[in-house]
Amino acid sequence: MSQHQTAAAQTVSDRAREIGERVETFVRTVVAPYEDDPRRDHHGAPTDELVDELKEKARAAGVLTPHILADGDHLSQVETAYVLQKSGLSPLGPLACNTAAPDEGNMYLLGKVGSPELKERFLKQLVEGRARSAFFMTEPAEDGGAGSDPSMMQTTCRMDGNHWVINGRKCFITGADGARVGIVMAKAEDVAQGGGACMFLVDLPDPAIRIEHVPNTIDSSMPGGHATVIIDNLRVPADQMLGEAGEGFKYAQVRLSPARLSHCMRWHGACQRAHEIATDYANRRHAFGKPLIDHEGVGFMLAENLIDLKQAELMIRWCAEVLDTGDLGTAESSMAKVAVSEALMRIADRCVQVMGGTGVTDKTIVEQVFREVRAFRIYDGPTEVHKWSLAKKIKRDWKNAGAA
Repeated sequence: MSQHQTAAAQTVSDRAREIGERVETFVRTVVAPYEDDPRRDHHGAPTDELVDELKEKARAAGVLTPHILADGDHLSQVETAYVLQKSGLSPLGPLACNTAAPDEGNMYLLGKVGSPELKERFLKQLVEGRARSAFFMTEPAEDGGAGSDPSMMQTTCRMDGNHWVINGRKCFITGADGARVGIVMAKAEDVAQGGGACMFLVDLPDPAIRIEHVPNTIDSSMPGGHATVIIDNLRVPADQMLGEAGEGFKYAQVRLSPARLSHCMRWHGACQRAHEIATDYANRRHAFGKPLIDHEGVGFMLAENLIDLKQAELMIRWCAEVLDTGDLGTAESSMAKVAVSEALMRIADRCVQVMGGTGVTDKTIVEQVFREVRAFRIYDGPTEVHKWSLAKKIKRDWKNAGAA
């Protein structure tokens, strides 16, 4: 019997509920008024000046990095889901509360795999909100590099004395522009040097990592954008390897499922807020002699939103319970990623539709949430890759069952 069939239902502790309530109050009352702040970069993302200001307010309110406790312990995944959904009630909320990608996933990975020395040097500044980070994995399609298939990785690393030398080209590196901590994935061709994928922690900026360009993308919530970078003879001391040589894909799996799920958590909060805005609009706006919500076409869309929000919430909760058993939850997180991202896309689309012309303007965050959730269907693997992975599991399980 699989873990997801045996996982016992987990409860959200009073401590986590109290944290979540404080986060929600902070995001709704302090962060939301900043949503029309003009401090944005060339593609609409908030600048570090704005983010740092919000982090200081979160620090003062006691809600900075709320999922990591003062003693370094993490809330359970079920509890984290409760808190991160609250932080997502504004696109700026995760940035203010230090629960945003890629930092949240990078903190999780460092907490699980990093040595005490690496935690002190790199993790501490992330937890304290003093630095942003970037995860250097994806490579340009035109180069035939790694995307959804990490085995296609072309960035290489080789030992040279007591350093590793890394060369390659990466793309869609979220937050690289302005990050101070980097996790770089590369492939060691020499089996004697560990072979396979390796992860390295690096201080940023580094002259050997050059930003080629930062494209304009459909989303605009992440500082630094999604850069393409060239890594040219980057020298990294051997003691800055994360974990063991050749185990990079293993460590990526440690990060992957929780990161997929935390995306679901944050954007669930954003869609909850978009639904609230659309509901308010539908109750206030009149057409054809009555409020929009009294027209079945509109009322039914909002009713469908409630159904999708609840189903997505339960899917997140179920996958979090699996992760809390210690299982990697690879299949479960794939199912959750597909189900939740598709549900949230439907919700965001309905919110735009309900609000008509207003819904396609920047008068509210509904238009941004629509764009962000559309991009979310690509983050951490598109729907089709997760379905393909699940289909392989179905076939494997069928064979293991004796093809009965």
